Amino acid sequence: MELRRVVVTGIGAITPLGKTFPETWENLKKGVSGCAPITRFDASKFKTQFACEVKDYDVADYFDRKEARKIDPYTQFALIAAKEAVADSKIDLETVNKDRVGVIWGSGIGGIKTFQDEVSNFVGGDGTPRFNPFFIPKMIADIASGLISMEYGFRGPNFTTVAACASSTNALIDAFNYIRLGKADVFVSGGSEASIYEAGMGGFNAMHALSTRNDSPETASRPFDKERDGFVMGEGGVSVILEEYEHAIKRGATIYAEIVGGGMSADAHHMTAPHPEGLGAKNVMLAALDDAGLKPEDIDYINVHGTSTPLGDVAESQAILSVFADHAYNLNISSTKSMTGHLLGAAGAIEAVATLMAVKENIVPPTINHFTDDEAFDPKLNFTFNKAQKREVRAALSNTFGFGGHNASVIFKKYEA
Repeated sequence: MELRRVVVTGIGAITPLGKTFPETWENLKKGVSGCAPITRFDASKFKTQFACEVKDYDVADYFDRKEARKIDPYTQFALIAAKEAVADSKIDLETVNKDRVGVIWGSGIGGIKTFQDEVSNFVGGDGTPRFNPFFIPKMIADIASGLISMEYGFRGPNFTTVAACASSTNALIDAFNYIRLGKADVFVSGGSEASIYEAGMGGFNAMHALSTRNDSPETASRPFDKERDGFVMGEGGVSVILEEYEHAIKRGATIYAEIVGGGMSADAHHMTAPHPEGLGAKNVMLAALDDAGLKPEDIDYINVHGTSTPLGDVAESQAILSVFADHAYNLNISSTKSMTGHLLGAAGAIEAVATLMAVKENIVPPTINHFTDDEAFDPKLNFTFNKAQKREVRAALSNTFGFGGHNASVIFKKYEA
């Protein structure tokens, strides 16, 4: 069976760096930090008092009051991003075969604010179970994909992938495979997360995962820096339109890049810590290269998982050296989490669009906040510190790794007719 080609024809985003994708991409290239003190709740008693929030977000700008009460913020971000991506793709909603258009979304946690609020209200009451009838449908992680399909009448395959921080990369890979196997022609894919609330921040603080650099929030996310002390929480939603090549060409779609391969693996090692030698990371990159039919030397840029944690950054760099050998020194490597923070289940989506835009525009977004070299990293590796770099990017790879040992990598290459 000949596999069909798959291209990206639309992008939408609402992130800590912008309320649209073009704004987000411009700030990624400029090296803007999206981190600041938390405004959503009083974090003065928390170990971490900052995060990468979507700035000046007002739900009333996007939804009427009645509708907003029925959807958790993570779903709001999903619908906002999907709307921009669908519009950007210029797909004709009147003529497209909606039975052949699907939605595969990713979220690691889902409606944590809804869960927090409902349980708090119950515990603070007299024990009478007065729960909102929308509690469960607001909270569950799959409701975003369902509501996107309802918004547009898309009747193709519809589900949500949950693989912690690898969730939306898994969603993209699944959508890619469904299209190239002929199961659908178009997918709305991506991911969203909204965990900057007491339960989210408190939970990650309790496991010592977050940076506590309260004196300098804007520099707290510093992947590959010797003084890194944990990741910074981010939030938002990012959507891409994946489309079968001939379907896109026939309607005259603008094509950003071609998606050519995806890999998945498991560390099978620890609940939260990466394999110390980066074994799962090595295997997933090799799987993605094999799936794409590419050699290591065909890759010019890697958008790494790069969370700014002491163990994770080292394990990933070791895996890159293992897979790419001497070619590793010809690569540009960068962690855009230094700017966006960690969007958890939506991390794969925001990093995928940063990766494919590097391919499209031949510019690599930087790893900001580098101050001190760490002898744990090979000094010959180019981490694109502090400033974007222009170079030819023929093909690029994006890594995402999640708690539970979930690993996923996706590869984009320059579009050629």
